[in-house]
Amino acid sequence: DIPYYIFPIIALFCNIIVVTGNSINYIKAGNHNFKLLLPFLIGSIPLAFVGGTLIIEKEIFEILLFLVLSFAGFLLFINNKAYENKEIVIKKLNYFISILIGSVLGLISGLVGIGGGIFLSPILFLQKADKPKNIITTASLFILINSIFGILGQLTKEKVINNLLSYWPLFLAVLIGGLFGNYLNIKFFSNRILALITSLLVIFVAIRMGFRISM
Repeated sequence: DIPYYIFPIIALFCNIIVVTGNSINYIKAGNHNFKLLLPFLIGSIPLAFVGGTLIIEKEIFEILLFLVLSFAGFLLFINNKAYENKEIVIKKLNYFISILIGSVLGLISGLVGIGGGIFLSPILFLQKADKPKNIITTASLFILINSIFGILGQLTKEKVINNLLSYWPLFLAVLIGGLFGNYLNIKFFSNRILALITSLLVIFVAIRMGFRISM
């Protein structure tokens, strides 16, 4: 019974809760490459805001979210091995292509509430754009910044902010889950295992949405 039009802002807010602490920790550890991140942000920031301001019908929103989740889950699933590939020859990405990719991901982020990192990290791994730890940091910062500007766009709509506060138990659960997931990553699970788990979860949600749409 949750109104579909507040799905994106809830998801974007959850993104911020999860990745803020991780992003700070990654940067402190020196696992960052701001030059790699910058062109993607140049493209994504304005489009994430624009995407957040757009109003679409429920049926179109559900179909779009289904397609986005299906593609993201599949892309992450087939590329999970790359998260453990430590012997790579780093390739320099075309600056303008990076801006274009960032623009597309930014628009999707603001529109449906996905931070874009679930797309960006497999793309960077496939392109061998940097070391795995730097790519993960780049994706985390991309999610964080996109989510902030996506929320700013969402806040231009009526009724959104009034409904947001009633979902505080979800935000608390996301905070606890994020901290626990970060602990598991450090102590037990490799990045590849977490990428595989994430991909299967996203695919599962996409399948459920597919059944919902077809009924």
